[in-house]
Amino acid sequence: MKFINLHTHKFTNNTNVLEIVNQYPQEFDANIPFYSIGIHPWYINESRVEGDLQIIEEKLQLQNCLALGECGLDKRIEISMEIQTQVFEKQLRLAMQYKKPVILHCVSAYQEIIEIKKQLQVEVPMIIHGFSKNEQIAKSLLDSGFYLSFGKYLLRNPELESVFKQVPNDRFFLETDTIEETLGEVYELAAKYKNIEVSELQEIVKTNFKTVFQITE
Repeated sequence: MKFINLHTHKFTNNTNVLEIVNQYPQEFDANIPFYSIGIHPWYINESRVEGDLQIIEEKLQLQNCLALGECGLDKRIEISMEIQTQVFEKQLRLAMQYKKPVILHCVSAYQEIIEIKKQLQVEVPMIIHGFSKNEQIAKSLLDSGFYLSFGKYLLRNPELESVFKQVPNDRFFLETDTIEETLGEVYELAAKYKNIEVSELQEIVKTNFKTVFQITE
């Protein structure tokens, strides 16, 4: 295993990559080796939330379920923040119960997510996937104990270079999410920004992975 993909929606079955494939409760594929599972705020269906949570709880107890998520808050959708918050907090309680890290979707709700982490006293690792914001928001999240995962926006927004450089080496991950570009391209650019070789970057991410997910290979 040379590369780790923190968050992807595409299972490639590449033996060089450990992929955490995003799964949804109603579309679960048991053939995927490693995955996360959660209720994405876009897909909250109030009539089946409790059923979805039961499926999530069942899967969280399995060894190859590495994380809960993606879940979180999104201020740019029509589902009310009240409902989103209720569903999010229920999932966080499951993550804490089964000691699983959380992969987060967050749009324009960073302060809310920081506050919820404090209120619920969440001690499992929480990772903001697809980070795309400025140094001030990055610092606020890092100071509150979050990890940041970079992918699509690192490739497409040159202004993220300065943000990524400021993130401590023990607090970031890399991902592809839904992009067509390869994980290798993400690693190459990240290594260039950190001014290190890709092999050194691989070791950094692998160390972070072992720390957060408590899995060796």
